[in-house]
Amino acid sequence: MDLPEKLYKYEAFSVQSLLNLKNQVVYFAPPSGFNDPYDCALKADIEEIGPDEIEKFRSIYLAKNWPDHVKQALESKPLSELRPMLMRGARTACEEVIEKFIGSRGVSCFSEVNDELLMWAHYSDKYQGFCLEFDTNTELFAKAKKVKYVEEMPKLNALSVFTDGERGEVLDLFCTKSGAWKYEREWRVLHSEAGTAYTYPAEALTGVYFGPNIGRDVLEVICLVLTGQNPNVRFWQGERNLSAFKVDFQEFTYTSHLEAQNTDTTT
Repeated sequence: MDLPEKLYKYEAFSVQSLLNLKNQVVYFAPPSGFNDPYDCALKADIEEIGPDEIEKFRSIYLAKNWPDHVKQALESKPLSELRPMLMRGARTACEEVIEKFIGSRGVSCFSEVNDELLMWAHYSDKYQGFCLEFDTNTELFAKAKKVKYVEEMPKLNALSVFTDGERGEVLDLFCTKSGAWKYEREWRVLHSEAGTAYTYPAEALTGVYFGPNIGRDVLEVICLVLTGQNPNVRFWQGERNLSAFKVDFQEFTYTSHLEAQNTDTTT
């Protein structure tokens, strides 16, 4: 699927989220803190290895610069002995990659939608927070990956585990979640180091959607911060629809108290 023109990030109001806005940064969190215990920690199994795949594996590793006695052992082993060895090795390699990822890599999560009720409830402090709108035509989203939602634990090809490592099918594990989360319509950006604060250009942030229950003082603080450094950001106030289970957004222009006073005195 093509990357959407806009992606959204739901936020609760806090000192940290305000500092992130002020400093124009996106934080890459370690997966160990995610609320889904399976997230980035799927115990994927390995598909049964067929004779053709074993021979391919043998040819790949015989071409490596290994000692002759290792190559001779590999070349002489029958398929019946190689298969269980490869299965065990692939499972171990997969577990090691996952463990390393959880402990060292960073993930930042975005959504295709800005009006999902569960997202507002879970990630924006029960509709009291806000949702950021980003233009994806920036470096931040150059390698964004769409999350795949599945009903069963995935199985990996052994050759992919050995030859691709953290790429290919193994990397896809970190963007695979249970179908129970499909309402999030999530996209992910991965970073090589957890805890990284990535600074994005001002023009990347194009809008802010405020939850229906946000306090007026909180809204004003956010508007003051952003209008002081990014005059092109658009603001939208959310309201609960009275006839359907959804949130409607109305664009508004923010005018500070001093600007309003000056306008009154000059008219």
